[in-house]
Amino acid sequence: MKRNRKSKILSTIGPATSNKKSIKNLFISGADIFRLNFSHGTVEDHRKNYEYIREVEKELKRPICIIADLQGPKLRISTFKSKNLKLEDGNTFILDLKNELGSEKRVYFPHSEVYESLTPNSHILINDGKIKLQVTKQNKNSIETEVINGGIISDNKGVNIPDIELPLSSITTKDKMDLQKALDMGVDWIALSFVQTKDDILELRKIVNKKAMIMAKIEKPTALKNLESILKVSDGVMIARGDLGVELSPEKIPSIQKNIIRKAREAGKPVVVATQMLESMINNQTPTRAESSDVATAIYDGADTVMLSAETAIGKYPIESVSIMDRIIESVENDDPNYLDEIQMQNRHDKSSTDAIIAAADTISRNSQAVVIVTFSVSGGTTLRMARERCPVKVVAISPSIHTARKLCIVWGIHSCVGDDAQNTREMVDNACKIVKDEELGNIGDSIVITAGVPFGNAGTTNLLRIAKII
Repeated sequence: MKRNRKSKILSTIGPATSNKKSIKNLFISGADIFRLNFSHGTVEDHRKNYEYIREVEKELKRPICIIADLQGPKLRISTFKSKNLKLEDGNTFILDLKNELGSEKRVYFPHSEVYESLTPNSHILINDGKIKLQVTKQNKNSIETEVINGGIISDNKGVNIPDIELPLSSITTKDKMDLQKALDMGVDWIALSFVQTKDDILELRKIVNKKAMIMAKIEKPTALKNLESILKVSDGVMIARGDLGVELSPEKIPSIQKNIIRKAREAGKPVVVATQMLESMINNQTPTRAESSDVATAIYDGADTVMLSAETAIGKYPIESVSIMDRIIESVENDDPNYLDEIQMQNRHDKSSTDAIIAAADTISRNSQAVVIVTFSVSGGTTLRMARERCPVKVVAISPSIHTARKLCIVWGIHSCVGDDAQNTREMVDNACKIVKDEELGNIGDSIVITAGVPFGNAGTTNLLRIAKII
């Protein structure tokens, strides 16, 4: 099954789609990757959905990528004596370690490790930023604040603290348990929430031990400050605009999104744009014009993947959400002749023979009017470098490893396939031509460009470039 677009769609599985029929329909409609959100549902729910996805993969004979998204250290206040209490502007409100029901004066905030990090004038945001507090006094057991922006407060609302780097590991005890279950299932990517520094990723990498790729979710101002070092140790990034939009001013998000995408592209790492892309489709059959433009903007900026969250997890119209996102992307990519010119990397700095081969494959594919570029890759590294070029020609990634084929499904412009590794150049050409024909990506007489490594089967040795005709 081929797509008529290069950017990818990530669909979150939830109560609305937790069955094989829905998952199959989502994939047929355009979903390339599925997300198991460990912030919700049970491990057994996720295991069943994982199995459904793999059954669909087998039936449709296409590699399917699965991401496990860990919850991370989400801060929350506790409960109140009464429902929907109102905090008034200018009043004093205290967060403390007394495990008692809260009032309009105070509430239990069970995160003692955070208390000493706060200083006077630090800001605390509650309920997605609807309530804003400013710290006036702080000690080991309580935080006294002034209400800057008041409003209704209720049980278990989320807390964001944007001003400081919190002394919290991004991997909680729950995350470690969920992570082990996800790795046992065989997921392809692990998304880590609330990353602050590269150390969060390095800690996770020790546990994952090469069993999956690692995606850093950028959703805190501290992550933005450390973006370049986080990119160096991550395999990809997700722009999680939900919490990021709470902790930063809304007007800053578009330029931040564009900058993260640019930096990720320069690093050759896939980047996902997430949160509220087609939010109105949770309840409506069509998106707003603004939402359609939001998806289009991410594509124009050069994102590898755009994500649907609640739209496909709990929404009334999950299949329709994927279908309209598919059409928006295809429209942007096919209707704008300047689209690729805007997102191709400038000022390339070729640093190795592999980089030179990739750049040459890009140029030759254009000049020879090749229908596809075929990359033979054991680890996927060559394919990732090829995707970085944003070549207008579709890239067919052939790997002997189903795990490599799956993880590459998230990458821009890649049609991922499992195929036998070649033993010689003749086999390489024959295998490439057969797969391109079988996948209906080329016909007899069409030219293709092939990259591979000699000796065959060794990771990281791309040094061969060949033009061939399908016969």
